[in-house]
Amino acid sequence: MALFRPLQAIPLKISLFFCFLAGLAEAQTVSPDSLRRADSLFVAGDQIKAARIYETALIEGHTATDPMLLKLASSYERQNDVPRLLYYLDVYFERHPDDVVLRRMNDIARANNLSGYETDDLNYFYLFYRKYGLYFLLFLLIPAGYVFTVLMLKLVRKQVVPIRQKWVVFIYLLLLLIFTNLPEGVQSGITSHNRVLLRVDPSAASPIVEVIGRGNKISILGTKDIYLRILWHNNFYFIRRDNVWII
Repeated sequence: MALFRPLQAIPLKISLFFCFLAGLAEAQTVSPDSLRRADSLFVAGDQIKAARIYETALIEGHTATDPMLLKLASSYERQNDVPRLLYYLDVYFERHPDDVVLRRMNDIARANNLSGYETDDLNYFYLFYRKYGLYFLLFLLIPAGYVFTVLMLKLVRKQVVPIRQKWVVFIYLLLLLIFTNLPEGVQSGITSHNRVLLRVDPSAASPIVEVIGRGNKISILGTKDIYLRILWHNNFYFIRRDNVWII
């Protein structure tokens, strides 16, 4: 009898497997229907319910489209929820860097005494990098490739290469590497709580240096356990990860 028990369990496993597939297919078909309903609610003027459905879809793993981001921003602007409005505008700005969006966020932030959205040189450099960084990088790679090819040919032909030329090429490639990776290594975030504690060290025992409110934009430079290392007003601090909406 013990021999037949595994055989008797096979139909049960097969039925459970098909139930799992059916549930997965149902979960995948619910999202488009709910998004169409959210679109209808948004057009009808019920933006609050539409925003809830959109955000539920995002939590379930649906990729936010550009129209969805703009609709969420419009919904929270109507609800006077400035931090969430700025968050969705900033996510849209990450995809489509534009001076108009940058100025719009700056105007909203200034009207609500929020920091981090200033139209300063750093933000304009970031805007330039996101819009034209690829073309500028290709422009820098052309002379680098030429010089590197010349040096390799000299090495193959066993010609003497001056040390100064080697150092110039090395420094040039190093700066090119920094230009390529530095902006990508810095993330942005928006504080999501009314009282966000800034600490010197990533520990609850560390002294509190400053308390900032909800909606301020910060630059994230790294992580340490449950803390984020941030740049705030040209100083380095640590804040809890769950106090930030990471863009």
